[in-house]
Amino acid sequence: MKTHSDPLLQLDAAGRLRHLLTLDGLSRERITELLDRADELRAESRGGTRRLDLLAGRTVINLFFEPSTRTRTSFDLAAQRLGAQVINFDIASSSTVKGETLLDTVHTLEAMHCDAFVVRHKESGTPEFIARHLRSRAAVLNAGDGNQGHPTQGLLDALTLRGRHSELSALCVVICGDIRHSRVARSDVQAFGALGVREMRLCAPPELAPAANEFPGCAIVHDFDAAIDGADVIVMLRLQKERMTAAAIPSEAEYFRRYGLSPARLAQARANCLVMHPGPINRGVEIDGAVADGPQSLILEQVANGVFVRMAVLAELLSAK
Repeated sequence: MKTHSDPLLQLDAAGRLRHLLTLDGLSRERITELLDRADELRAESRGGTRRLDLLAGRTVINLFFEPSTRTRTSFDLAAQRLGAQVINFDIASSSTVKGETLLDTVHTLEAMHCDAFVVRHKESGTPEFIARHLRSRAAVLNAGDGNQGHPTQGLLDALTLRGRHSELSALCVVICGDIRHSRVARSDVQAFGALGVREMRLCAPPELAPAANEFPGCAIVHDFDAAIDGADVIVMLRLQKERMTAAAIPSEAEYFRRYGLSPARLAQARANCLVMHPGPINRGVEIDGAVADGPQSLILEQVANGVFVRMAVLAELLSAK
């Protein structure tokens, strides 16, 4: 499968969003429209307590080939709160365990009439692969593919940041952790860059740093204390143990000593520096529990915003079909 997304694939002939596979190539205006719609749907649904009927009669199928708590649940809630029917496809009990190919599974589900596939897969490029081989007008939403991208996470992080800072062009954002294997880092950089964030610093040990020139415009820093000097926002990342060799870090304790966000280290950043994390959190590995639960943490706010961002994307892709 391809490992580099084609931004044009997700647009139709009129330039409308047909799928959401990547944030790469999406304009500031389009991203802003999605964030604005998320805020509008939050208000219309009264914070998620009022069901809307924008997608009544639509069917959304969650195809998750990897474990997920936040993303799968929020897509499920988002679709239901818009009035859609949701099918959580059970991979373990499906015909894929009998040898059925991914595309045969997708075409079978298409034949039953579905309107959207929400796809998470360990292989980069899988959502794009599915989108290229559809036989229907169904939409494909990337819920995380390998280490390539997680576009709705990038959008919800941008929405969370925008809710605290009206002018993102003044911000210095640090993303720290396993950058090399992180699809969140890639989508955050794309979202923050499109919205005009002033400075982005990527911090990781050399073993987990990205390839040279992979993130144009971002500074690569290996010293965490130097990276957070003057930072307005720190985004911490989970170690992607399932995607790295055992030798990538010496030990979790040593990793936390060098790259963990503790209260003392947070105090070195700018006053009132905000803290974000896509989850799941490894307390005591990349972040101290006192920071994760502290007054500068936006972690649960990110989770809440995830539902409204995914409502906005589903509404954009499906309500006008």
